[in-house]
Amino acid sequence: MSYAIVRNEKLTRNEAKGRYVHNERKTKGHTNKDIDPERTHLNYYFKRNELSYIKEFDKLRKEKELKGHIKSNSIIMCEMIFTSDKEFFENIGEQETKRYFEESYRFICNYKNLGEENIISAVIHLDEGVPHMHLIFVPVAHTKDKEGSKIDKICAKDFWKGRDSYRTLQNNFYEYITSKGFELERGIEVEQTGAKHEKIEDLKKLTNFENTKKVLDNIKLELPEIPDINDIKIIKLNREKVENEIIKPKDKLINDLYQDNKNLYRELSKQVNLVDKATKYEKERKRIMYDNEELHNEVDKIKSEYKQKEFDMEWEYKSKIKGLEKEKKHLHKVIDRFKETIDKFIKWICKKFDMGAENNLVRDFERENNTLMDVEKQVKREEREKDLEMER
Repeated sequence: MSYAIVRNEKLTRNEAKGRYVHNERKTKGHTNKDIDPERTHLNYYFKRNELSYIKEFDKLRKEKELKGHIKSNSIIMCEMIFTSDKEFFENIGEQETKRYFEESYRFICNYKNLGEENIISAVIHLDEGVPHMHLIFVPVAHTKDKEGSKIDKICAKDFWKGRDSYRTLQNNFYEYITSKGFELERGIEVEQTGAKHEKIEDLKKLTNFENTKKVLDNIKLELPEIPDINDIKIIKLNREKVENEIIKPKDKLINDLYQDNKNLYRELSKQVNLVDKATKYEKERKRIMYDNEELHNEVDKIKSEYKQKEFDMEWEYKSKIKGLEKEKKHLHKVIDRFKETIDKFIKWICKKFDMGAENNLVRDFERENNTLMDVEKQVKREEREKDLEMER
């Protein structure tokens, strides 16, 4: 029995560029040896992109004013692959194969209210071993902002919300595609295989795909010798002998091969799971390194701003101190000049009015007014008197 297969992969900006080159057959020297360039003209689209995936994304984001904080390593789009096995497509024929992909396209257009407008490209490849559809879409989540207003936001995390999001996708696709008349089984669940949604190219590398194909092509199934027809006639078609010597050995060999293949698949799936985890950790490490670099840049910026402010404050204080020192010198000059003027004035008064020695005049003034002519001494005396009053 054939399986209904759908697989999703999240793509960053750089990964989307590489996927565009492969899906659109933009190179002549294909690394994928399964591609037959003579059959590429048979490929067709349900939705054809006019620009590259990145330019289509930027255009869609601007036109629909999609929200979301996008970094260089953010997930900006997803790629779904719809397919089954070669035997299934050979049995249903060309028209039904086209209908299978057409129904798959309709399914994803309506899945989680995605909408056809958020699909960038949907191309069917018939130039490889098994027909399959590459469907590129922007994971737009219909949500609300902090104020409660409805918004469309680019966020793969919200679109694939929940631990069982891929299991739900598999279940829904299986129910939908079988309801359209296609006799298929649901894909094997992850608990049985231990695998996740691995990339085809990673699986091929891990399993040494090219060499394995050569080995499988050269394998010859050696079945037990079939007795001569005359011998069968002689033993009068001994049913038990035919079953024991022909049917049972053949069934046992087939069953052994099946079990070996099943065990090998499980082991390979476990290894693919390890690769998937390593890839996830590597992406996480790059994200942390990027955030750490941004943090360092922010710290350097703050240090630079602080040094500039420190320099400005130091310059301002120095300017003020310099101004105060200048003002102090000026006041000292004024005071000294005032003292000289007072002395001259006293001498002039004494001489003018023949009042005798100026010392007597000064003494009488100080006694009668309780004020010293020496300003500094007067200030000190007032401060002492103030201190005495506080002590009392």
